[in-house]
Amino acid sequence: MRFVVTGEWRLNSLLKLIIIIFLFYIALFWVTNALLYFHKMGLTYESVVEYYRGSEEKFHQPRSYQGLLEVSHFHLFSMGVLILTLTHLVLFVPLRVEIKFWLILLSFVAALCNEASGWLVRFVHPLFAYLKIASFVLLQGTLAVLVIAVTVAVFINATNAYSEGEKSQ
Repeated sequence: MRFVVTGEWRLNSLLKLIIIIFLFYIALFWVTNALLYFHKMGLTYESVVEYYRGSEEKFHQPRSYQGLLEVSHFHLFSMGVLILTLTHLVLFVPLRVEIKFWLILLSFVAALCNEASGWLVRFVHPLFAYLKIASFVLLQGTLAVLVIAVTVAVFINATNAYSEGEKSQ
């Protein structure tokens, strides 16, 4: 990350290539994340409740404890690393510190709520389906903003946003 802090990333074509390929992978993740979500359920209360709590009319079984545990085990680690990486890169993007703060906070909160809400729908109350929908939309939105912001920063010739952000605090 020294190259990003010093501003040398704009001069290092291999580092720019690595970041752009990483962002491309994350864009593909973003698309497949949405496709998987909409394959399983929609943005309606009923579809989320049916996915987690099952449906006798459609012979869908509720999500099991072990099934949710396995998904959470993988998601908590992978989403944490993904958001850590993207939010770390956004520190060097020329945006106001307040915008960066909210992007970072909302990204982590949305990911955590997205994971927790499935458990809450299944084992606490179906009304948590609204939390699932909102956190999914917020997570997808913040990921998109992070990817776009970092992509733009790679291609523009702006001053080092990290050191400027530190001076303005």
